Amino acid sequence: MQGLMQHGALTLDKIIDHAAKWNGGREVVSRSVEGPIVRTTYGEIRDRAKRVSNALLAMGIKPGDRVGTLAWNTGRHMEVWYGIMGIGAVCHTLNPRLFPEQIAWIADHAGDRAIFTDLTFLPIIAGILPRLPHVEHVIVLTDRAHMPADFAPAGEAPHFKGLLAYEDLVEQNSAECAWGGFDEGTAAGLCYTSGTTGDPKGVLYSHRSNFLHTLITMQPDVMGLSQKDVILPVVPMFHANAWGVAFSAPGAGAKMVMPGAKMDGASIFELLDTEGVTFSAAVPTVWQMLLQHLEASGAKLPVLKKVVIGGAACPESIIRAFQEKYDVEVVHAWGMTETSPVGTLSVMTDELSKLPYDQQMPYRLKQGRPPLGVEICLKDDEGQRLPHDGQAFGNLKIRGPIIAAEYFRGAGGKILDDEGFFDTGDVATIDDHGFMQITDRAKDVVKSGGEWISTIEIENIAVGHPKVALAAVVGAAHPKWDERPVLLIKLKDGETASKAEFIDYLQGKIAKWWMPDDVLFVDDIPLGATGKIDKKLIRKRLAEQGYTLPEAPVQGTPPEAPPEASKAQTLAAADGSHGAVIYAPEPVEAPEDVQQVMAPEPEPQIQPEPEPVATEVVHAPEPVVEVEKPVEDTSQADALIAAAAAVAAATPVIAPPEPEPPKPAPRPEPVAETPLRLHEPAAPKPTLIVDPSAEDDLPFAMPITPRKGGKKAKARSKAESAEPAKTKSGKPPLWASLYVDLAVLAALAPAILVAGGALGVKLGFLDLPLGYTAMTLDWAPKAAFVSVATSLLALVIALVGGFSKLGKGALLALALTAASFAAMFGAKALSGQSPPIHDVATDWKTPLAFSDVALAARGGSAQIVDDDPSLPVGSAAYAGRSIADVNAETCPAARPLVSPRTPGDAYEAVKAAVMAAGLTLVTDDPADGRLEATGSSFWYGLTDDLVVRVRPDAQGSRVDMRSIGRDAGPDQGRNCARIGDLITAVRGA
Repeated sequence: MQGLMQHGALTLDKIIDHAAKWNGGREVVSRSVEGPIVRTTYGEIRDRAKRVSNALLAMGIKPGDRVGTLAWNTGRHMEVWYGIMGIGAVCHTLNPRLFPEQIAWIADHAGDRAIFTDLTFLPIIAGILPRLPHVEHVIVLTDRAHMPADFAPAGEAPHFKGLLAYEDLVEQNSAECAWGGFDEGTAAGLCYTSGTTGDPKGVLYSHRSNFLHTLITMQPDVMGLSQKDVILPVVPMFHANAWGVAFSAPGAGAKMVMPGAKMDGASIFELLDTEGVTFSAAVPTVWQMLLQHLEASGAKLPVLKKVVIGGAACPESIIRAFQEKYDVEVVHAWGMTETSPVGTLSVMTDELSKLPYDQQMPYRLKQGRPPLGVEICLKDDEGQRLPHDGQAFGNLKIRGPIIAAEYFRGAGGKILDDEGFFDTGDVATIDDHGFMQITDRAKDVVKSGGEWISTIEIENIAVGHPKVALAAVVGAAHPKWDERPVLLIKLKDGETASKAEFIDYLQGKIAKWWMPDDVLFVDDIPLGATGKIDKKLIRKRLAEQGYTLPEAPVQGTPPEAPPEASKAQTLAAADGSHGAVIYAPEPVEAPEDVQQVMAPEPEPQIQPEPEPVATEVVHAPEPVVEVEKPVEDTSQADALIAAAAAVAAATPVIAPPEPEPPKPAPRPEPVAETPLRLHEPAAPKPTLIVDPSAEDDLPFAMPITPRKGGKKAKARSKAESAEPAKTKSGKPPLWASLYVDLAVLAALAPAILVAGGALGVKLGFLDLPLGYTAMTLDWAPKAAFVSVATSLLALVIALVGGFSKLGKGALLALALTAASFAAMFGAKALSGQSPPIHDVATDWKTPLAFSDVALAARGGSAQIVDDDPSLPVGSAAYAGRSIADVNAETCPAARPLVSPRTPGDAYEAVKAAVMAAGLTLVTDDPADGRLEATGSSFWYGLTDDLVVRVRPDAQGSRVDMRSIGRDAGPDQGRNCARIGDLITAVRGA
């Protein structure tokens, strides 16, 4: 039974429509790329977005087409978003921080037909246009006065039709445009992953998933946004929809402040201060820059109330600085492109909020709890669930209506496990309060002696050192323990330090067997396109330089040198560290070689490094382990790109081994390998051991050994021994003749049942359930299988009772049986392998529904007409799949017809084709472009209902059809053939 509530598709155009209608005067403030602050409103954004829609339609953009954007956070970018999605096209956000080759690959893979770009990124566009054969139009988000005069592609691009000025298009097109009207499952946005483990993969969001994500983010325990807020989304719109803020802010009616290309500390503070921002969201690097600016300038944040920090683990120093110095609440969040992206948030529960602030800190540092609509769990490598006790490390899995089910164009194959969970690639713990903590990326975790060491934990502590700008931890090959951690430090300008100083700083804050074996000081730490540390590149650079671990791990300051040690302790206390809080379980016994006494070696004094040579940085700089520092661009856009990645740079460190008498090694020595062998543990835990042989067991398999001589010899001996069974007159026994006649009749039974059922229904002697469903679909196939046994037995009897007399009858029975099976299989082949469906349509994105008149004609006993039907039962090949997928696979003819005719002419051609096919019109509404008809099959009178929709299209008109049977079960390809015949007739008319 269905509920009796109104249905409204959850499409994103309704968000900006709501904002324009009820909060139309609410401001959207942008720092434009040209320089000045620009002010607009939700009402103006909605109207200009509709003008964008009309411009796209004039370019030939159709529903499902991908349109790229390469732009900063501005009001214009929002207009483009809603203009693209409002007409059912797909907004594809391109990440300018990637290398041009990657951007070109992604835009080509997505099939972008047009690209909207800011002036900042025109050099990138010029370089990649020759590699984008689908892109005809590039629209620059500026006015005519700022359009470049000398733009030219860097090579042959015959498909490219030239640059267009955005403001010209807005001015030239009407603000009247029909939005929506399509299914909420229609694709809305496309965002590619950063491709750190292979080619980037496209995550294709639907209108429904983004709408639900918007509702989730507005929950009080998520972002808790309201109409009273002033929101500054520093996180770029090309990073998973700006974490959904570009939808939730207008949904709530909150004022928006868009930072444009300037995201340094001073520029962000200016907007926070002058616009009265109450809520903001960004990666940790941005907040580090802001806090440094506040510290240097002595400025305050009297209005800002809450910041969400995600994209990388947030150091404790940032959380404490915001809360203790500026009274700003920090919500630590985690998510992915594949999760839309909100996954978890560290909002304190009622129980935890009553604890002293220092006791809350361990939970605030975690990534938090999932909101309503998101489910997470931990699983081991065998797929078994792990306990939520805060101790068990496992693979973090996630599922829900806002989580990716597969990648665009099938990249990566199947990405969900048997329970429908997506593997995030993160290693995590979940405690008894439900707080999840990422301990590492699965590919970055350091496995030492069969135990995991969390690089993130060490990084977060190391970055709290007052001399540290960035920190990273990677694994280096060790001849005995497989891997040991190495700490890389980028010092703040003008600072110097020794390796021992950092070992001292980590003492007591991490497990001793976690202590890094080495500390490296580098000019810079490479960052990926999403602002996270590129550990893959770090490992590559270290390998290219031939780096190996020192023979003995780096030691801290010896006890007889208290000044350095006391200095480190003072610095730790000043940082406000909460002490030795370890969230990962230590092994029962640390690796024994790590416990051996190692004599400390004197640490050479590190001299200040020479000032690096300044180099120009293009929009996507490639960081290296030891390279020159980039110089900030005057627009600060490039400096922001480099800085935004720095957030994820905090890396953990392993404590030095404790002195103990040497013991025999508990594990065999592994062979030295390249860094980060994540899934080849030297001594894995028993619960995580995968037995390959277990997957190869075939408990129900048994060998089949053919016997020699076989059936021919037995049949021959039986025939010879049965010769005496003939009667004295040479005639076969009467029972044998009767059985052979019975076998012939049994072989004829399927044809008799089918013909009898068809004639009976046609002449009105039988009703449809008996004549078609029972006799034709059920009894006839069963009779065919029975006839196999009877005809084979007749052949044996003929051999025994006299083949010369009985052979013809037995062979006739076999021939009739073979003909029955040939007819059955032929019918299946002709009907597209007989998919168990009775519903075929050319458009499942905007399903064709029937009018009340047509539904009344179908009758109450007919199958329900569903907008998105699926097959709960049927066949092994199709069960559980959507009808749309089955149509696409089994009915190639079911495709929309786009015609150069006017909608009126197309409608008349459709009507003529329907009448010529002998169908009976039910509704005829040329004004609405809707025609409905009904038809019956000749023999059984199987009734199908047809609805045709004719709509205007950029090329003239578009014709869609849906033909659906009134009875459940397979239609033997009847509806597919009807739609194919009608489309062929209309096309040729």
